[in-house]
Amino acid sequence: MRTDGEWGTIPELVRAAAERYGDREAVVDGRTRITYTELGERVERAAAACLATGVRPGDRVAIWAPNTLDWIVSALGAVGAGAVLVPLNTRFKGAEAADILARSRARLLFVTGTFLGTSYVASLRRAHQAGAELPCLEQVVVFGDTAPDVPGYRTWKEFLAAGDAVTGEEVRARSDAIAPSSASDIIFTSGTTGRPKGAVITHAQTLRGYEIWSDLAGLREGDRYLIVNPFFHTFGYKAGIIACLTRGATMIPQPVFNVDTVLANIAAERISVLPGPPTLHQSLLDHPGRDSHDLSALRLVVTGAAVVPLRLVERLRGELHIDTVLTAYGLSEAGGIVTMCRRGDPAELIARTSGRAIPGTEIRVESAGPGEPGEVLVRGFNVMREYFEDPAATAEVVTEDGWLRTGDIGVLDADGYLRITDRIKDMFIVGGFNAYPAEIEQLLGLHPDVADVAVVGVPDGRLGEVGRAYVVRRAAAVLTGDDLIAWARREMANYKVPREVTFVGELPRNASGKVVKGQLRATT
Repeated sequence: MRTDGEWGTIPELVRAAAERYGDREAVVDGRTRITYTELGERVERAAAACLATGVRPGDRVAIWAPNTLDWIVSALGAVGAGAVLVPLNTRFKGAEAADILARSRARLLFVTGTFLGTSYVASLRRAHQAGAELPCLEQVVVFGDTAPDVPGYRTWKEFLAAGDAVTGEEVRARSDAIAPSSASDIIFTSGTTGRPKGAVITHAQTLRGYEIWSDLAGLREGDRYLIVNPFFHTFGYKAGIIACLTRGATMIPQPVFNVDTVLANIAAERISVLPGPPTLHQSLLDHPGRDSHDLSALRLVVTGAAVVPLRLVERLRGELHIDTVLTAYGLSEAGGIVTMCRRGDPAELIARTSGRAIPGTEIRVESAGPGEPGEVLVRGFNVMREYFEDPAATAEVVTEDGWLRTGDIGVLDADGYLRITDRIKDMFIVGGFNAYPAEIEQLLGLHPDVADVAVVGVPDGRLGEVGRAYVVRRAAAVLTGDDLIAWARREMANYKVPREVTFVGELPRNASGKVVKGQLRATT
């Protein structure tokens, strides 16, 4: 068994991949195709630019952009310069992004120009003008040909050019000084309080976790991996980019989930690996034009984050002839990976459970007899180092003997396979995105006509789950459900916006004053 120190670092992984896989295609992004050698060179140049910009070891560097080659190069370059990566959700509005930038005290931000019709630069600047304090943010690098003519902003090309004066030896010396136990990234995730908390994960944890993921999934050299899962999430960044670097697979990033584009990519690029939420695979199977595309190269699907219907597993195997279909379970506080099914498991077990503990970890269900539900606890190398600069919150979820309280309710069978049955945190999953009611409730509570509000997840045929808001209006208010939904679309990421609003005279509360959401769910 290797120790953490023997797992190395992400920049070492990038260099090893460039040497080992050289001329093999590394990334396909539109018309751009680069080899592993070229990827290594681009990442080194981005790292040099980070050094030239003044990035110091341990500095937080954020990235707010969709899945592209630029995301891969800038992220790996920043980590190679010793920075700690802070990915931002591309569905965030300006104020939401500014909050994470402020809390992480990011010194450098990489940001897309326009995505899905929204100028992220303008959104961030509006948040700043509205009072968002970002005293630590010194540089904003815009992926595109133009950047605002204001201090601190520059284009990607200008940023890279600034690194030309930094030598390869200087870059290598900086990356060689990184310890495997050093933080590699901070993934911010909201909990029951709705206050974003940053799970700190190290280089060694990342490399060990996704070596295991790649091994259990059966990812191999020469695979062609369509990465639809967003890079700001561990499913996209680590089970995508890091896993591909580990095995020498080709990355084909897709910025937005669109089933027509997925089908076209699978056929044109001979995609063999397609992880994603069940909604992605369901949409693929049900698309009326599916049979007009050659999907024969597909051989591996890994899914999770929601209940997986047995019929879905059977259809993927039977209709698309996919050899390996696996389910898994993870959370940011455990590096994104806790349990995983094994190749050869029967379809019923894959659909009914999220697999069993990955090697090097253990799970248990607290205060439950055999086959009884209880809170899922995890212990092992994958448990986060801490919540960023929040020892009190860390102590609430990590016990003195190293067990992570996941906040999820599950059942363990006699063979150690885990089935998630409920969520203590009341989180629900909208098309693969985690939605946290407490956070949404806080945002909806800012509406001047809302006196009280509670949000629960309700079933949805297309997205799996969506939010329903139970709202108490302020006296004399004439707020309608359509009004509140339209307001919410301007104030929060789309997946957080409730699809339904029910007005009530008061919310059911227990003796302690807490909303009894079980009563609300009973009305769905």
